[in-house]
Amino acid sequence: MDIRDLTIKKFHQGLIDKEFSAFEITKAFFDSIEEKDSQINAYLCLTEDLALSQANKIDVDLAEGKDLGILAGVPLAIKDVILIEGEPATAGSKILENYRAAYDATVIKKLKEAGAIFLGKTNLDEFAMGSSTENSAFKITKNPHDLERVPGGSSGGSAAAVSADMAIAALGSDTGGSIRQPAGFCGVVGLKPTYGAVSRYGLIAMASSLDQIGPITKTVEDAAILFEAIKGKDLLDSTSINLEPETENLQLENLREMTIGLPKEYFIEGLDKETRKQIDEAINLLKSLKINFREISLPHAKYALSCYYIIMPAEVSANLARFDGVRYARIPNVVSAGSSLKNIYLNQRGRGFGPEVKRRIILGTFVLSSGYYDAYYAKAQKVRRLIKEDFDRAFREVDVILTPVSPTPAFKIGEKIDDPLAMYLSDIFTIPVNLAGLPGLAIPVKKYKINSGELPVGFQLIGKPFREADILGVGQYYEKISNS
Repeated sequence: MDIRDLTIKKFHQGLIDKEFSAFEITKAFFDSIEEKDSQINAYLCLTEDLALSQANKIDVDLAEGKDLGILAGVPLAIKDVILIEGEPATAGSKILENYRAAYDATVIKKLKEAGAIFLGKTNLDEFAMGSSTENSAFKITKNPHDLERVPGGSSGGSAAAVSADMAIAALGSDTGGSIRQPAGFCGVVGLKPTYGAVSRYGLIAMASSLDQIGPITKTVEDAAILFEAIKGKDLLDSTSINLEPETENLQLENLREMTIGLPKEYFIEGLDKETRKQIDEAINLLKSLKINFREISLPHAKYALSCYYIIMPAEVSANLARFDGVRYARIPNVVSAGSSLKNIYLNQRGRGFGPEVKRRIILGTFVLSSGYYDAYYAKAQKVRRLIKEDFDRAFREVDVILTPVSPTPAFKIGEKIDDPLAMYLSDIFTIPVNLAGLPGLAIPVKKYKINSGELPVGFQLIGKPFREADILGVGQYYEKISNS
C-alpha cells in the first residue's frame, strides 16, 4: 500500500470512502518503519500492540456507522518527552532508560479521544537539549534527505519520521526552536504554538517558561488540524488558556489586507547564500500576489541567544533536580546496597546524564548561585522583556513577521558536536520567538523530494500572541500557490 505523501485530510477521506482500513494503513506504516528506520534511526521504541488495537477499534466504529473525527485512525509519532501511559519515556537519556509513564499527557488524552493512533516514541537530543539529535544517549538520527547530515533537533526523530513517510504526522516540543529547526532541515512543516495555547502537563520539562508542544506535519493544513485537536485550557497546567476556534482559511482578499514584516536584523551576514536565495524566492512569490511587505526592526534580537543561554540553563538546573536516583527507575547495578544518599546522587546523575545535559545544569546552577543571580539571571530576564517589547512594537505596524528558520541547511553529522557555540547558533532565528512566547511556523520553501540531492530550506512565519490563525492562513495560501 502506497503511503507516500499521505496527509491527515487524504487519509480521512480514504478511510471514509473505504479505500483502505485503519488496520491496513497502520500495518503499512510499521512495514515502512521496518524498511527504513535501520538507516534513519527516527524511533526509540514502537508501540505496535497499542497501535494495532487502536486501529481495530476505529475499523469497528466505522463498520458500525459511527461518525469519525478527522484524526480517527491517523498514525502519529510522538517525541519521547511526551508521556503515554504504560509506554517508555526516556527523554533520550540513560537516567530514564527503564522508566515507563504512569499517566497520559493531556495532549495524548485529547488525541486518544480523537481516535489517533500512536506508532511509537521518537528520538531526540537528551532532555531536548540540542539542535541536531546527536546528543541522544541511544542513537544518532539521520536526515532522510542526506544520511550524512543531521535532521536538526531536538525533535529530530519526529521530523525525520514524517519526512521519510514513517508517520503521517508527529508531536514535538519546542524550547528554542526544537520543532521549527528540524522541520526546516527535513522539509516538513512545524508549528510552535503561543506559550499557553497547548497544555504542557505530561511533558518532561526542560525550561518551563519556554517549552511548548506542537505538531510536525507534511502540510500547513495538517498542522492546523492537529493544533486544533491539542490546544486549549487544562486544569492541570495553570499556564494554559482557552482559545477561540480557529477562523476559516484566509481568502486572497483578506491576505492582501495584511502586512508582513521583514526584520532587517535577520537578513544579515552569516546567512547562507543558498538559504537567502530560496527565502527571497518565497518572499517574491508572496509579493507577486500584491501582499504588503514592510521592513521592521527588532533591535534586541542580537541579545536573544545570550539571554536564552542564561534563562534556559537556570530552569534546566531546577527541573532536572528531580532525577536523583531516588524517584523514577534507577540505572541497574550503579548503586550498591547501603549506599549513602550522596553516593546515590553522584552515581545516578554522573552516569545517567550526558555531557550536554551536565554542561547546562552546571551553567544554570552557576547563574542562580549567590553573587551571580543579579549579574546574570536577573539581567537576562530584563533583556527578555525588551525582546518581547520589540515584537509588541513591530506588531503595531505588521500582522505577521517572516524570517529564515536557520542560517544554513542541515549540516553534516559530527560537524558541530565539539563546538557548542556553533551548535547553539543554529537556533539564532528561532529563540526570540520562545523568549517572547509567540507562535512560530516553519514552512518549506518548496516541496523537496528525498534523494533528489537538494537540501530543504524553510522560512518562518511569526504571529501575534494566540493568532495562530494568521500564520496558518498565510502558510496554507503560500503552500497552495507554491505547489501549483
